[in-house]
Amino acid sequence: MAEHQSVADAVRKSHARLSTVLGGLDDGAARGPSLLPGWSRGHVLTHIQDVARAFARQAEYARAGELVEVYDGGRPARDASIEAGAGRPAAELATAVTEAIGELERVWDGLDGEDWSRPVRYRHGTVLDTVYAQWREVEIHTVDLALDYSHTEWTPEFCAHTLDFLAPRAPAGVTLRLEPEDSARTRAWGSGPTVTVRGRLTEITAWLAGRPADGVSSDTGTPPELGPWPPHPSPR
Repeated sequence: MAEHQSVADAVRKSHARLSTVLGGLDDGAARGPSLLPGWSRGHVLTHIQDVARAFARQAEYARAGELVEVYDGGRPARDASIEAGAGRPAAELATAVTEAIGELERVWDGLDGEDWSRPVRYRHGTVLDTVYAQWREVEIHTVDLALDYSHTEWTPEFCAHTLDFLAPRAPAGVTLRLEPEDSARTRAWGSGPTVTVRGRLTEITAWLAGRPADGVSSDTGTPPELGPWPPHPSPR
């Protein structure tokens, strides 16, 4: 199976899980806090909706041989949209998210083999890179909703991808070694004295993603402080 097909299939499963979670959402829950400081579940869902729309837009323009900003109006427009949409009723939020991810999947269905490698503005990558990004966005933010889905349900494949993507968060001045107790694969990034972090694969992934994690330990005591989320790379 081609890489783009296997990743897109994984994202479709993530979309289905999100839809299941949304099935039990009511107005009170939508107003409730998410795991993200300062954001309600309505904020998170509006962000998921907007990201799906943005990635559909990236793919559509890329197919036409054009580059376009991820969000029309840039970061200010993104932030304003999240604030404006966060207070919607639960049913409206659920419908908006479902329609956005459905439209993204329809755009993907219309792509051919060459389209997946076409350049996009998002992280100066390719259409395929946006599919991986959608995977991260949906899996991590579905957990952020703090409803009926936990990081403990992340698949080994998702954890492996996310750990590799988040490698730049390794603290400077040390070699960060990750030793999942339930996986034979270890990872080591950086240079300097070795700091080893241990725990279950899903817990280490949640920790590296800046989310609450249980049972993550380090040979230096507490796990080290991580760097920022990977910045957008320079144009290629």
